[in-house]
Amino acid sequence: MKIVLPVCVIALIATAGLASSPAAQNASGAAQQDSLPVQFAFGGNVAEIPAEFLDNLVFIPVRIGSSQPSLFLLDSKAAKSSIAPARAAELGFVPGSAANLVLHGVRISFPALPAVAKDNFAAQTVRWYQGTLGRDFLASVIVEIDYGRQTVRLYDPASYKYSGGGTSFPLKFAAGLPLIPAKINLPHQKAREGEFIVDTSLAASVVIAEQFAESRHLFAAHLKTIKASDPRIHNGENIVIGRPKEIQIGPHTIEGAVAAFSPSPAGPSGSEIAGAIGGGILKRFSVVFDFAHQQLILTPNLRMHELEEEDKSGLSIVAKGPEWKQFEIDAILPGTPAANAGIKTGDVIAGIDEDPSADLTLIQVRELFRQPDHKYKLTIERGGQTLQVSFQTRRLL
Repeated sequence: MKIVLPVCVIALIATAGLASSPAAQNASGAAQQDSLPVQFAFGGNVAEIPAEFLDNLVFIPVRIGSSQPSLFLLDSKAAKSSIAPARAAELGFVPGSAANLVLHGVRISFPALPAVAKDNFAAQTVRWYQGTLGRDFLASVIVEIDYGRQTVRLYDPASYKYSGGGTSFPLKFAAGLPLIPAKINLPHQKAREGEFIVDTSLAASVVIAEQFAESRHLFAAHLKTIKASDPRIHNGENIVIGRPKEIQIGPHTIEGAVAAFSPSPAGPSGSEIAGAIGGGILKRFSVVFDFAHQQLILTPNLRMHELEEEDKSGLSIVAKGPEWKQFEIDAILPGTPAANAGIKTGDVIAGIDEDPSADLTLIQVRELFRQPDHKYKLTIERGGQTLQVSFQTRRLL
């Protein structure tokens, strides 16, 4: 990534230390939202943000005025930025009031910051939900997410000009949602092409609307699918998953990604949006959201050809209890190794092999059950009783 103007030194800013640099006007009219007033530190045009990456999601530290930092989820599907009601109460912030959000090197002024709750967010991600940076934020600055190096940079749209080696895709918008074309490739079949939402709040690789799959005869094309449930996808609705030969985005081909097929529509009623591309694919790139110039730029990183492993146990697990160390079975698929071992919905995993659950995280537990042909001994708590069960993972797709 190169910038035409020199990069200034970026420092943690207080409100008084900012120089005005208004963001460029939106060129897409009603397709996007109006940009917000943006100020970069010391008259600069770029800021590097100490973001946190967790399970393919991006969290950005944000101060509301001079408050303690909050971690806001970067969500390209959300129309408006918002704060969690509980976090607003902790900070003494009145929901719906005007707010200056101070990031590391940038201040953005919001005429109103509403309070929006995300139920079950902590159980699914093992992080308390504190707020969202939505498309109003993306419309006001250029956002570069380097998933490989786990960094985020913000640029002033008025001076930004891309000169790197990535591939630029024109962004389309439906009801404000950013869309790019992608193809689903199957062996010896004509590619199925559609418009997909670019969704940074989706941890999975790709979710395809069943309506699109059926209209393109994907299920009749000998694509192997299995029933599944993932609490991160539409709060654990019943889905099926499959492994298309390739997901193709322009010249970039991702082989063997796991696709989830959802009965829920991908976009607004009546739209023909095929689905959503999430962090499982985005993590293979450096991604530039340039709403001001209506483009998305993708540059592959070292994870481009990483094999994606699906769950091989049949368990859907959420975290509960203090510090999210209580791993509860949210759903279990019949005929899978865990189901055959007698594990039931509502069981709590108290330990795996020699490790107590207190020494593990939800993400680590999910990763363990993606390992093929591994035998696990689980300590299970059920109705006040402690049980020992064993099963061996196996490929389900």
